[in-house]
Amino acid sequence: MKKSLTIHDIAKLADVSSATVSRVLSNSSYPVSPELRQKILRIAKEYNYVPNMLGKQLKTKTSMTIGVIIPTITNLFYSSIILGVEEIARKNNYQVLLCNSFQDPALEDKYIQAMFEKQVRGLVISSISSDKRQLKHFIDMGLNVVAVDQKMGMDDVSEIDFDYYKGGHQATRHMIGKGHHRIAYVTAPLDRPSRISIHEGYLAAMKEAGLEPLVQEGGIESYSGTYEFENGKLLTRKLLGREGERPTAIFACNDMTAFGVINELSAEGLKVPDDMSVMGFDGIDFGAMMNPPLTSVLQPTYEMGRLACNMLLDMLIDSKKAETGIMLQPKLVERESVADLRG
Repeated sequence: MKKSLTIHDIAKLADVSSATVSRVLSNSSYPVSPELRQKILRIAKEYNYVPNMLGKQLKTKTSMTIGVIIPTITNLFYSSIILGVEEIARKNNYQVLLCNSFQDPALEDKYIQAMFEKQVRGLVISSISSDKRQLKHFIDMGLNVVAVDQKMGMDDVSEIDFDYYKGGHQATRHMIGKGHHRIAYVTAPLDRPSRISIHEGYLAAMKEAGLEPLVQEGGIESYSGTYEFENGKLLTRKLLGREGERPTAIFACNDMTAFGVINELSAEGLKVPDDMSVMGFDGIDFGAMMNPPLTSVLQPTYEMGRLACNMLLDMLIDSKKAETGIMLQPKLVERESVADLRG
């Protein structure tokens, strides 16, 4: 393989100026004859020319990198968001720098600082931290930020939000409509806006139907990528160990938790949905592959990522004209994990 050349080397081989080579390789509209353009491109290809993006960024003082911070890519919910961000970034010649906070607020703050130091053009973030001082500091210094999944409530942050309350209410009403009166809700710690809103939607639907809520909340959240799954198993064991009548349905705060619920029920010899029904929340693709396929509230995660990246790019062009908030709506996807108990 031949050594990659610089623009100056290609200019010598083509017997033209470096400026002409630069214009051709950057696809500039500057007039260059078709023959000369093809000659330069042929030489660049023959010698495996690779553009020096760092040099270009230093020269133009413009980064072509977008930062993304999520809790963990092991959760398919966030993986799908990333794919949406990457699609739009790629189409606009941006690269994506990804960091996983692993549910650790201190690590999230460290990554926010790192993103600013690396001079990313903007940041898409699903924040798990209740302390936003670090983020606010860098926003005040010019960092453009779009929040996904978790509402930030900050004036200078644009948001791709989701109606979690409506989703929680809709899921609970669906189970009630199927004849379920003892519906338990299992959740990771109620310390994030999304979880709180789903919980409130569940409580409201139970109250409207005159039913008694049963909430099983997880303890301190670990940084493990399997936390939600293990938490679903643990909370199910606690539910099954309670005195009194068992619930006929379990509503999980997300699909990964629901998978843990189903796993634990199976380990206890209980079939879903014959012995107990299970409802998820997120609608990740893997839910359709479960046995039985999981009924869930669908969040358009891929679209969330696309919208977030588009919103960020719009902010970079003109922050005053860019949208500052989009509220996405839930859609219940009925599969086979919720039994119909109506006589």
